[in-house]
Amino acid sequence: MSARITMMGCQIDNLTMEETLQKVEGFIQSGHPHQHVVVNVGKLVKAERDAELRRIINDCALINADGMPVVWASRLLGKPLKERVAGVDLFEALMRRSADKQWRVYLLGAREEVVSEVKRLYELKYPGLTVVGYRNGYWSAEEEPGVVAQITEARADLLFVAISSPKKEHFLGQYQGQMKIPFAMGVGGTFDVAVGRVKRAPVWMQKSGLEWFYRFLQEPRRMFRRYFIEDMGFIRLFIKEALRR
Repeated sequence: MSARITMMGCQIDNLTMEETLQKVEGFIQSGHPHQHVVVNVGKLVKAERDAELRRIINDCALINADGMPVVWASRLLGKPLKERVAGVDLFEALMRRSADKQWRVYLLGAREEVVSEVKRLYELKYPGLTVVGYRNGYWSAEEEPGVVAQITEARADLLFVAISSPKKEHFLGQYQGQMKIPFAMGVGGTFDVAVGRVKRAPVWMQKSGLEWFYRFLQEPRRMFRRYFIEDMGFIRLFIKEALRR
């Protein structure tokens, strides 16, 4: 398997989806805790401003590129990534494999009605899937130790965390060693996609790098600032890195 590349201050594993799944299987077999993260345009921009987020990303055992602009930028910068490994696709593949391998899954995040529906739907979709626990993504600072204890006691093999960035990265960075889950992955809004609350872009839009635009069309007021203001910092980061070559 290929080594990591470093781009815009963040490391990224140069892996295909199948190579990523093989790595995850090795993590679970080891029994030791490993943290996963995906990087996209927004996360690279956030990581430049947030040194702790950047440290957490670079310390992760597995880092995938989720976003065609990141893959295109890697090629233009002379360190081409093999392919995009989208978090939502990796989640789906791991839920299917968890049923096949009898891995224990914990679901954390989103609203109560959403996370409970993810559990129900995927237990129907993949007979044999074992969801050992689930919890919504809303808790106070005082409740957090209890949330961590609840997850630890479930003794899951995989933990999927559907809360926003950078909160999920900081949460896992702080508690993954304590929870001792072999594979913990932040999945952002994936639970909403899984239950149909948010529609996934057509495949041609995913491949052409327009998935973000499809997402914007569904919630323009909510997504305008993210895509048209905050994420524009990616262009500056790309130019800065290109000039260093």
